[in-house]
Amino acid sequence: MGQARLSEVLLRWFDDNQRDLPWRSSKEPYLIWLSEVILQQTQVSQGLPYFLKFQSKFPTVFDLALAKEHEVLKVWEGLGYYSRARNLHKTAIEVATNLKGVFPTNAQDLQKLPGIGIYTASAIASICYEEKVSVVDGNVYRVLSRYFGVDLAINETIGVKYFKALSQEILPNERIGDYNQALMEFGALMCTPKLPNCVECPVNSSCWANANKAVMDLPVKSKKVKVRNRYFNYLIFLNASLQTQIIKRSNGGIWQHLYEFPLIESEALLSIEALKEQASSQHNSQMKDNVVLINQAPIEHKLTHQHIFANFWLVKTDLLASNCVPLDEVDNYPLPQLIVRFLKNYGSQIR
Repeated sequence: MGQARLSEVLLRWFDDNQRDLPWRSSKEPYLIWLSEVILQQTQVSQGLPYFLKFQSKFPTVFDLALAKEHEVLKVWEGLGYYSRARNLHKTAIEVATNLKGVFPTNAQDLQKLPGIGIYTASAIASICYEEKVSVVDGNVYRVLSRYFGVDLAINETIGVKYFKALSQEILPNERIGDYNQALMEFGALMCTPKLPNCVECPVNSSCWANANKAVMDLPVKSKKVKVRNRYFNYLIFLNASLQTQIIKRSNGGIWQHLYEFPLIESEALLSIEALKEQASSQHNSQMKDNVVLINQAPIEHKLTHQHIFANFWLVKTDLLASNCVPLDEVDNYPLPQLIVRFLKNYGSQIR
């Protein structure tokens, strides 16, 4: 099957099988941009409710620009990769303030905005403005590697460059945005990672991997980066008025600008004796017998390159800093999902 023929088949398939998603009813750059940022590293089933929340709370780029950063992070809470949310807010401010609410109309200029890389820029430019630029995500890597029989690693530079060139080469001359969406949708629904529907696939007769019984061997990824273990010991200070202390993470790294309880990070989870010793020096807290471990087993939280083990300690005290908040109001702040899960499962035990 020729390259032109492949695009024709995928476009027909897309016309008949595409999911009814709210951003597909519009060519509005703001909504396309919003959907693409949310769906990076996020499945549609998980990202759709967040898109609807953002669309409801911030219906225009001006509304998003006027919001406070903590409001944006709170709506984003649970999606992970919080730098995406911070850049979302920065881009909204840039577009609303300096571009008068009008997004650039080509991929090159879109990439000048905070957090918009080649993938997102190409998606917006092709879907909204029909610019002839390809979009390459995990679904596209999978479809093209299987169809053409390419065994270059998709997480190495040579593979990334090859697939970008290949995807650009096979673009049709019309319906660029639809074709890019068709290719991604085909990977999400038909040419899936674990259970691809090769029997009903409309291009199975010309697919290299299908002919060579190599579907599950592609795409190729080089070995994963070693995962780092981290050990968090959270201190939940609580006074008689049921007030506690939370701190905004201002350093770089994970969860920047989210809120958390005072934290002691250690080489391993601490015993109560070691915890008291470190807490006394780091948090100026003279802890004696008023410390209780709330969760009996460490709470685990897995990130791409980090595996966090966390213990939460209840520390009853009359000495709290002036910036304390009522315990019942903690979940009004944008929190890491680890703490959201803890409060959901153990919140009733903090009294």
